[in-house]
Amino acid sequence: MSLATAPIEIKLAVDIIQWLEENQIPAAQVLSALALVKRDYERKLLAEQTSDQTHGCPKPGDKPPSQTKGA
Repeated sequence: MSLATAPIEIKLAVDIIQWLEENQIPAAQVLSALALVKRDYERKLLAEQTSDQTHGCPKPGDKPPSQTKGA
C-alpha cells in the first residue's frame, strides 16, 4: 500500500511522526502529549455523539424511521 492510497489515519500518523522527529521531541514528552490529545479527542467524540443523539441526527448503521408511523 502506498501512502497516497493509505487511509487518512495512516497519513495523519506519518505526518505527526515526521514532525515530531524533525523537531527532536523527546519520546517521554511525546507520549505525555499524546495521552492528553487522546483524552481531549475522546471527550470531543463523546460530545459529538451526544449532540447527534440530542438533535436526532442519524448515525451510520441507524435504521430509517418507519414509514407507517403516524399513518
